[in-house]
Amino acid sequence: MTGLEDLPFLGETGHVISLVGGGGKTTLLYALARHYLAQGQRVLVSTTTHIQRPDANYAPDEAARDALWKAGTYVVAGVPAEGGKLTMPPYLDDWMAEADTVLLEADGAKRHPCKAPAAHEPVLLRSSDIVLAAAGLSAVGKSLQDVCFRLEAACTLLAVPPETPLTPALLAKLLVSEAGGRKCVGTRKFYAVLNQADDAARRAAGEQTLAILKEKYDVTGYLTHFEEGERA
Repeated sequence: MTGLEDLPFLGETGHVISLVGGGGKTTLLYALARHYLAQGQRVLVSTTTHIQRPDANYAPDEAARDALWKAGTYVVAGVPAEGGKLTMPPYLDDWMAEADTVLLEADGAKRHPCKAPAAHEPVLLRSSDIVLAAAGLSAVGKSLQDVCFRLEAACTLLAVPPETPLTPALLAKLLVSEAGGRKCVGTRKFYAVLNQADDAARRAAGEQTLAILKEKYDVTGYLTHFEEGERA
């Protein structure tokens, strides 16, 4: 894993961090969980919408939760749903109170590298104090219709037709718009995370996007790259 080390809150505790967007969001979620775990924190991973049930670390009840924390690993909480998914558990607030750091998936992207939110998205808890908007750099240079989830909403937001190639400028706008990645964020701390910086071309596109984010929108962003074994 590279890139997350610069996030300014990683040495802290007590945060409720919500992740929105696409392009490796779940990979990012679990990378953050491992990072906080390495600091000796009790880490809770869950969702306010739905998330794929993992092969390990799922806790169906408090006994399983406490056993996982005692064993020195993070906990994934949720109610089993169709398609191997988990949905937001009714006891989430109670479990959050027992954790040092909470990580929440707050929307869905159906494995697309970028997205625009639906009317009901994102689902941000009042207690969430940090929002990370993620996108995958594999989308840059490709037409919106090939890479973007909720295409119609994205085209409306960006005022471009579906066949338009996604440029760094358009990606930056999608991430920071209050109809896009910054929807419902309010006064929470907000950062953009550009995943899939896997080669020189993608990293160059990512650096361009980061520069636009900072210079035009005063938003700080980060590039990440995950090895195959680190990807969810």
